[in-house]
Amino acid sequence: MITKKKKIIVLSVMMGLLVLTGFLNVTLNQAGDDVINTSGNTITSANFFTTYRTDRDAARSQEELYYKAILESASSTETAKESAQTALNNLAAIVESELQIESGIKARGFEDAVVSMTDNFVNVMVKGELTEDQVTQIYEIVNAQTGKSIDNVKVIPIE
Repeated sequence: MITKKKKIIVLSVMMGLLVLTGFLNVTLNQAGDDVINTSGNTITSANFFTTYRTDRDAARSQEELYYKAILESASSTETAKESAQTALNNLAAIVESELQIESGIKARGFEDAVVSMTDNFVNVMVKGELTEDQVTQIYEIVNAQTGKSIDNVKVIPIE
């Protein structure tokens, strides 16, 4: 049974992670070239991939803590626990798919890539300028992993 004190501790840890994420975001953005150029469809940032992964991982950790708190709470209903377990399983599947897509893109010779998925959409940020053939390769990798159509996938070049 999770007591009020344990709930407060869990929420405090989650807030601490949120503050840490904000701090790391500011620190990493100030450490190097943090110029963002939105001319056309490109964004320029030396720390983009590192910052994005850090932020994504911190957000996922908070989500995971939230779902686990629901699962471990004695006051949670069975329906809430089932929903939390389903959400936790979906989160794990999304993380695995994102990693497989990123690995597939890098295996095709791209320098770096980061993927962000929801239930319906996939955003793929790839380092460098992209040709139409390269974008097609990325769509094929995403489609093979997720089954999502081209309408639900956005490829964004990051210089």
